[in-house]
Amino acid sequence: MMRKHRRQVLFSGIITAVGISLHNLPEGMAVFLGSVKGLHVGLNLAVAIALHNIPEGVAVALPIYFATKSKKKAFYTAAFSGLAEPLGVVAVALLFPSSLNPDILEGLLGSVGGVMAFLTLHEMLPLAFDYCGQKQAVKAVFVGMACMSASLYFLEVSLPKEISL
Repeated sequence: MMRKHRRQVLFSGIITAVGISLHNLPEGMAVFLGSVKGLHVGLNLAVAIALHNIPEGVAVALPIYFATKSKKKAFYTAAFSGLAEPLGVVAVALLFPSSLNPDILEGLLGSVGGVMAFLTLHEMLPLAFDYCGQKQAVKAVFVGMACMSASLYFLEVSLPKEISL
C-alpha cells in the first residue's frame, strides 16, 4: 500500500514539473519582451517572476522528495522545471528577435494558466488533502496565493505608468 502511495505522489510530482515547465516557457518569453521595452521593465518583470517561482519550485520538489526520499532528485527536478524559463528567453530571442505578437504571448500565458489551474485542482490539492489534511492544505493554498499576489503587486507598482498589466 505504501508503494502505491509513493508512486501516486511521484507521478503527481512529475506531472507538476511538466506543467510548471510549460508554464515557465511563456514567462521567459514575457521577460524577454519586457526587456526589449526597457531594461527597467525587464528587470522588474524578472524579479516578480522569480518571486513567484519559489512556491512553484516547492510544489515540484516536495512530492518528488516525499516519493523518493532524495533531496538531490527533488532539487534537480525542481531546477529542471525552472530551466524552461531561460529557454523561453532564448527561444523568443532567436525566433522573434525584434518582437512577438502580444496576442500570441497572451494566448500562451492564458493557456498555461489553465493548465496550472487544472494541475492545482486535479493533482496537488487532493494530494495535499490526503497527506496533511484539509485545514493545512487550504492554509497552504492561501499562502501560495499571497505569494503570487505579492509578486504581481510588486510588478504593478514597479512598472512605468505607460506599461500596465
